[in-house]
Amino acid sequence: MSGEDRQSQLAREHKERQVQRAEETRKAKRNTFVGAGIGAVVVVGGVIAAAVLMGGDDGDTANVAASSEPSPSVSTSASAQPTPSTAVSAGPVSCEYREDTSGSPAKKVGYPPKKPNLKLKTMTITTNHGDIVIDLATQAAPCTVNSMAFLAKKNFYDNTRCHRLATPENSGLGLLQCGDPQAKADGKNPTDGQGSSGYVFNDENLGGIPYTKGTVALAQAGDASNQNGSQFWISLADDTAQLQPAYTPFGTVSKGMDLLEKVYAGGWITNPEDITGDGGSNAPKIPVIIKDVKLS
Repeated sequence: MSGEDRQSQLAREHKERQVQRAEETRKAKRNTFVGAGIGAVVVVGGVIAAAVLMGGDDGDTANVAASSEPSPSVSTSASAQPTPSTAVSAGPVSCEYREDTSGSPAKKVGYPPKKPNLKLKTMTITTNHGDIVIDLATQAAPCTVNSMAFLAKKNFYDNTRCHRLATPENSGLGLLQCGDPQAKADGKNPTDGQGSSGYVFNDENLGGIPYTKGTVALAQAGDASNQNGSQFWISLADDTAQLQPAYTPFGTVSKGMDLLEKVYAGGWITNPEDITGDGGSNAPKIPVIIKDVKLS
């Protein structure tokens, strides 16, 4: 066998292993992010997403900073505010949280209380780059905010790493995803994006806030519903607005967008061992480490 034939054989075997791992993961119904739903959304919206870059070629990553940097003219304020119709009905609100039976690796800290605090207005994420402040849509997504407040009090997010940077080039979207307590965010760990809080709860406020730049929403598998957990994402580009309203939006960034833009412009690390098959563990080149989360 010649050297070229041997290289072709190795490449083919590597691809077959990737496909097999992705299929096994889908069968296990592990909690990734929008995943398989991306392709369908892009087709429906009439937008062709660029293929996920594989292999980490220097030529590919060198152009990331310029091509993925969001436009400075994009506003994150008025267009992303919840409408009056998204508010919950008058009367007491009771939230239901149930065990996550998907088999995802979990950091269990218990269950949030059934009665949410409807007075919470802001969530502050302290990172290694500074604070990111989020204005909460508590009235529209009370059980989501209640879950975030519970996990924050349990220090669930402390010293965790945001594990996924999606851009229009690698996923057809623009977002930073966090909340996997076991993620390494090194572009090498194949199970990044699989971790959870050990419980799930129902969707809220679907369609209440568009997924434009600055919107914060919960993550769940693209073909799932009512399977929300600890993972969340922050939209970094209006390209993300093409998504169907299947991910619970619960706030908008009011401070710290400049920090996120620097991370976004820094590009991503392509993970050739990504078992999700959709770039779910393509980590940001500029690490984002959550030091603390507080709701007030």
